Amino acid sequence: MSIVKWPELERPREKLLEYGAVRLSDAELLAIFLRTGVKGYSAVDLARKLILDFGGLRQLMAANKTEFCRHRGLGPAKYVQLQACLEIGHRHLQAQLEKKDLITCPEDTKRYLSSRLRDKDHEVFVCIYLDNKHHIVQYEELFRGTIDGATVHPREVVKQALAYNAAAMIIAHNHPSGIAEPSRSDEHITQRLKDALALVEIRLLDHLIVGDGTVTSLAERGFI
Repeated sequence: MSIVKWPELERPREKLLEYGAVRLSDAELLAIFLRTGVKGYSAVDLARKLILDFGGLRQLMAANKTEFCRHRGLGPAKYVQLQACLEIGHRHLQAQLEKKDLITCPEDTKRYLSSRLRDKDHEVFVCIYLDNKHHIVQYEELFRGTIDGATVHPREVVKQALAYNAAAMIIAHNHPSGIAEPSRSDEHITQRLKDALALVEIRLLDHLIVGDGTVTSLAERGFI
């Protein structure tokens, strides 16, 4: 049955307007994004099938373009729309952080970095440059690939920190394995960067490692 023939408050859009987005299921939220179904499937039916095929809403949202577009009812236009929606979410979280002292809201910082990094299938090293009140000046993905002493260059980190006139920094990278435990290499990089930044009077406040649902702080572990 077409969604337009459903009782009004069972239709996803009307249900959202009446009760709020939090009351909708994953399939109902996805159906609003899809807008229409395909032959034989309403938008909600198609959404349920896609969630089942991908193994969950999160996996669908993290899929690359090739994986995403091979499914019926999806395509490049939908992929572009989804990426735009995800980026809006990231920027909303960043805007909430920008007015805060990042030292006093570590959980917000962890949540933001988790949203940015946890679903990447390769390692990404990021720098958050801060002013003297520990407010965000700039978020930057600086290195990609295997994060070790050969790929993270202290000189480049210092150069960028000076360019942004940073007074302090938080660095972070993800572990695609999902395990957020620091390696010996992570500890070594942290010390090298802390020492290099100290030479130009920039404080390294933390190094956060993002796993699957877990973010580990090397400052909390006593490494900084």
